[in-house]
Amino acid sequence: MNPMIAGTAFVLALLCAAAMGLAIQRGTTCTVAAVEEWRTSRRTTRLAAMVEASLWVCAGVMLARQLGHAGAWPAGYAVSRWTGIGATLLGLGAVLNQACVFGTVARLGSGQWVYAATPLGFYLGCVSVGAVFSPPRPLPVDSPLAGAPPWWPGLLMAGLLGLVLWRAWRARAAQRIALSGAWSPHTATTVIGLSFAGLLLLAGAWTYTDVLQDLARGMAASLLARGALGLAVLVGAIVGGWSSGTLRPGRFRASALLRCAAGGLLMGWGGALIPGGNDGLVLLGMPMLWPYAWVAFGTMVAVIAAALQVLAPR
Repeated sequence: MNPMIAGTAFVLALLCAAAMGLAIQRGTTCTVAAVEEWRTSRRTTRLAAMVEASLWVCAGVMLARQLGHAGAWPAGYAVSRWTGIGATLLGLGAVLNQACVFGTVARLGSGQWVYAATPLGFYLGCVSVGAVFSPPRPLPVDSPLAGAPPWWPGLLMAGLLGLVLWRAWRARAAQRIALSGAWSPHTATTVIGLSFAGLLLLAGAWTYTDVLQDLARGMAASLLARGALGLAVLVGAIVGGWSSGTLRPGRFRASALLRCAAGGLLMGWGGALIPGGNDGLVLLGMPMLWPYAWVAFGTMVAVIAAALQVLAPR
């Protein structure tokens, strides 16, 4: 590949990663918050928006492949008992952390620096999962999308674009996407989905929890570049917090640091067992229609709902 082309592609990938971080912060995108919304008001706005992000990624990747993009499919795995165990740990860790891996980025973008302990805990979970659980190597499977008809991605993309136009016409959504103020869940996850689809095509399959898992396994291939993408996500989230006036640095408390680290540890174990954190499930596994990703995400949501119900004040 021409170095200039490669350099330009990487700069575009950094911009996509930053846009994704900004949207995560502006929409306060978080599975725990989505489940809490359903538990308290029986509204599924945030959960539906996360599924919609998966559809954007699916449509973008499929359309690019039909147009001749030669990017490799991300890896997928068979459903096993470890899928359920990992999803349970992922859900419990998110509740303890009071935010999933998406929500952790949003919290950091709002100046809650104590959440820097969460990725550290996640990394420690990835390092120790073999000694604690001794799981077998997951069985790879092909994505059901590999045999999709050629007209399917275009139809899906047209449907999603129609949905966006319908929302803009009804709610004047275009006027609400400003440099200040919060975004609606659907606006935020649309930006996340499109940004991640661009990132996937420019830089390959990537999530920041994948970087932590690969680092724990000693897989240092392209680690510097992938780490730079993770930093871009964080910078985008901080810019989102600063520009919306929600960047208010909080105090460090030892109890909060321990809580975030412990939550990250549980999520690291869960992400390694599934395998994949909830960012990878929503943005990679679910768009590729892998059953293990849908089973894991559904189990995680159920565990979060049950835990929040138990912990709710009486």
